[in-house]
Amino acid sequence: MTRAPVLYLSHGAPPLADDTLWTRQLAEWAGELARPTAILVVSAHWEEAPLTLGATRTVPLVYDFWGFPEHYYQVTYPAPGAPELAGKVRDLLRTPQTPVRDDPERGLDHGAYVPLVEMFPDAGIPVLQMSMPTLDPRSLYEVGRRLAPLRDEGVLIMGSGFFTHNLSGMNPALAFDQAPGWSKEFDAWGREALAAQDIDALLDFRHKAPSGRIAHPRTEHFAPLFVTLGAGEADQGAQRTVIDGFWYGLAKRSIQLG
Repeated sequence: MTRAPVLYLSHGAPPLADDTLWTRQLAEWAGELARPTAILVVSAHWEEAPLTLGATRTVPLVYDFWGFPEHYYQVTYPAPGAPELAGKVRDLLRTPQTPVRDDPERGLDHGAYVPLVEMFPDAGIPVLQMSMPTLDPRSLYEVGRRLAPLRDEGVLIMGSGFFTHNLSGMNPALAFDQAPGWSKEFDAWGREALAAQDIDALLDFRHKAPSGRIAHPRTEHFAPLFVTLGAGEADQGAQRTVIDGFWYGLAKRSIQLG
């Protein structure tokens, strides 16, 4: 079985579906991948401790956004649940000090299904979502390291966030290559840190990155990157940016390891 890569992607909001460039980029990316046996998603939109696993059967999506036109609330993504994968995640992560719990009624949130609709539109691959039990970078990196063996079983581990995420700085008038200075500055720093495999700097981005606190007033949209980096630790040298540029001024940098 082919060892699956690990992804971190900027997932956008529901209107991503209207961006023909971005949807094409996501679809082409998925087309380059071997079809996963299952997908494990860590989304910026689910923080819960202890670490929690979402539905292991098909349940309704979580439309965790407000004020959008009605058609965005009609999107469906009936992917099969992944109870077998859930069992393996529990075995890899659960210790007496770190319990893992289940939330069988929680469906996929938009950090999971918005990109998956574009990447795997047939909704035929089992999908499991897990919460971030903390935003501490090193703890999340360790979670990723412990999940890495799933890759040898063809499981695609996907961290879903946004490379810069300051909603007060969004501007729909900006073109693909335009962004505020703070967003461009942080994105350039992140590109260089990833290329240099400077994991320590990335983990300490709030102190090391220029404009770090402006690019991420809260860190939940950068945090899934640390799970990705931990799960892809053995493939840091094979890290590449697949999507870059900006969306309404926010950096949509998305990477693959392996």
